[in-house]
Amino acid sequence: MRRLVSEVRPHPAQLVLPMFVADSPDPQPIASLPGVMRHSMDSLAAAAHDAASAGLGGIMLFGVPQPRDKDATGSAALDPNGILNRSLSRVASEVGDSIVIMADTCLDEFTDHGHCGVLTPGGRNGDHIVDNDATIELYARQAVAQAEAGAQVVSPSGMMDGQVAAIRAALDAAGHTDTAILSYAAKYASALYGPFREAVDSSFTGDRRTYQLDPANRRAGLLEARLDIDEGADLVMVKPAGLYLDVVSDVAAMSPVPVAAYQVSGEYAMIQAAAQRGWIDGPAAMREAITSIIRAGADVVLTYAAMEVAPTR
Repeated sequence: MRRLVSEVRPHPAQLVLPMFVADSPDPQPIASLPGVMRHSMDSLAAAAHDAASAGLGGIMLFGVPQPRDKDATGSAALDPNGILNRSLSRVASEVGDSIVIMADTCLDEFTDHGHCGVLTPGGRNGDHIVDNDATIELYARQAVAQAEAGAQVVSPSGMMDGQVAAIRAALDAAGHTDTAILSYAAKYASALYGPFREAVDSSFTGDRRTYQLDPANRRAGLLEARLDIDEGADLVMVKPAGLYLDVVSDVAAMSPVPVAAYQVSGEYAMIQAAAQRGWIDGPAAMREAITSIIRAGADVVLTYAAMEVAPTR
């Protein structure tokens, strides 16, 4: 009876699995993300096949370059032979007809300072800040490189003003009119990103409060999503998901395009850590968390637990 009248039924096709690929011959476990690997190229291909076989809706790729390949402008993100673009080509050739291939479109993994864009010489109090306009020019070039490598969806996550419009114009000019844009439209300056930074071997220090949203501000998330929709986003995302269900609900209520939400690394890691200590039923808690995100209005959920949740449909 409960199954008969259930209002929300998470389905594998709604789930996107974030995947990390390193410029390394062997896969490596990520200590703060139990069950998640930093893949080699070969293990990535195998995992992509598994994701497609499980019926997942998509995979989102994040590149982990060697430290020597990082620089102030993240140039390896634009390089066709860079780790992320090579991995996109590999998975596109392996599973491109059976699962949606998404690429993270940002520079933070590739910069030696770990910020999401080009830094200015100085800002308030002499601190470095991100140059918005110089950064979106690089995002546009990065998106084209990703589309040419095989990405079916590019995903600007840097929260730069005007990033969606710049990317759409660049993709169209390069003939990639069918490449979709999933915009990280409402991305908050959360304390829950720590395990992700380990996963990508981030060089980041400090904070990103000058370009990510204040967790105290609900209306700002709605405004940012509207702006990105007006610029041509095909999907918009709220990040994090679990602590921002009010924002997910707000965006879903007004959005004419599909809404995604990202169960971020800290959210995933907290559930896994409590489960490992026997404090909670891990699989049940994870499914409940993902169900709540969909119940709030998300059409798509990015979660590291996608493979764990998918068979329980």
